Amino acid sequence: MRADTERVRAAWPVGWRRLRLADAGRWLSGGTPSTSNDAYWGGDIPWISGASMKDFHVSNSPRRLSMLGAKNGSRLVEPGTTLFVVRGMSLKSEFRIGVAERQVAFGQDVKALIPAEGIDPYFLAYAIRVRTPEILGMVEETSHGTGRLDTARLKELEIGIPPMDEQRRIVAVHGAFERRIGALEQVLSKLDVAREALSAQALSQSQGAGWRVSSLDEVATVAAGVTLGSEPVGEGTIELPYLRVANVLDGRIDTADVKSVRILQAQRERFALREGDLLLTEGGDLDKLGRGAVWDGRIDVCLYQNHVFRVRCGARMSPDFLALYTSSTEGRAYFQRVGKQTTNLASINSTQVKKMPVPVPPVEEQERLLGPIHAVRSRIAVIERHIAKLRVVQQGAVEDLLGGKASTPTQ
Repeated sequence: MRADTERVRAAWPVGWRRLRLADAGRWLSGGTPSTSNDAYWGGDIPWISGASMKDFHVSNSPRRLSMLGAKNGSRLVEPGTTLFVVRGMSLKSEFRIGVAERQVAFGQDVKALIPAEGIDPYFLAYAIRVRTPEILGMVEETSHGTGRLDTARLKELEIGIPPMDEQRRIVAVHGAFERRIGALEQVLSKLDVAREALSAQALSQSQGAGWRVSSLDEVATVAAGVTLGSEPVGEGTIELPYLRVANVLDGRIDTADVKSVRILQAQRERFALREGDLLLTEGGDLDKLGRGAVWDGRIDVCLYQNHVFRVRCGARMSPDFLALYTSSTEGRAYFQRVGKQTTNLASINSTQVKKMPVPVPPVEEQERLLGPIHAVRSRIAVIERHIAKLRVVQQGAVEDLLGGKASTPTQ
């Protein structure tokens, strides 16, 4: 998304209408039927909430209403209605918007906008979504810590409405990008399946192969990172980026949002990551305990916080092979078995990580088994980069079209 949203607000071409969102259609609020009335739930009508609305093409939800429920406490809308989230945790980082592709009901965390005559619903959704940076700036934090979008301000946003044939051409351009990206994402899905199969096959060879099993602390060192909350100040301190739990995902490290912390200069070596360090999370949902990935050194000097374990392998263990095992069914089962469960989350401690039993085949055998997996991962990385580039080109092209800075080709 481009930062200079002022471009989108510029004067639109001759023949385009300047329209406030308040006048772009009929605004509707949703609701939640009584959850104690079984007659309202379990029907065929998807009930869209802020949490369930994750796709632009809105057609399904884990929770469904009966027609009775939709008419008693919720709101029904027809295909072609624009839906967007106005309250929830997701608003702290993203603006969820989409178009209903079937009849749906929706909750109070979602607003609906039925396009006025002469406005294509997909064009309307794209024209709103392109203003995401500006819209996120309207989000306020509630007393419960969730985000709330100020819809009064949102209604004052102006968009440009071209003639219907131009709207449809813009939608078609966007759709062409989506089809190309969708085809690549299907290839990614197949490669992910292949990677999972190769990983399972590699670890299954431990049965009958005579591999030695050792506790993790026999083949690696385990350490926790920087404790946050009481940073030192003054001379002899240094501020450096660090990875927190949110950065350590299942199988990859996300550095899109990296924060910094101040530590003593003398602590730098203790908490600095090295390329090849395996990072594992300390807490979270029970089935996600010990999720992690191998650090690739993409940030020159980077620390890690105390809720992340750094596992540094010795000569007998490849970090990639160890990561393969910790994320396997057996590895997950170990963390779930020893994890401490509380009301909202589960956690593991460093002692439990150190005592984790891990298979230790000869290093050359580890590398042989990892070879096909690395090949598939390389293909996945190439396709992911291609998709990311297409997304950038798509965003730029659609922004130009929606701002009247470019014209769509005519047939």
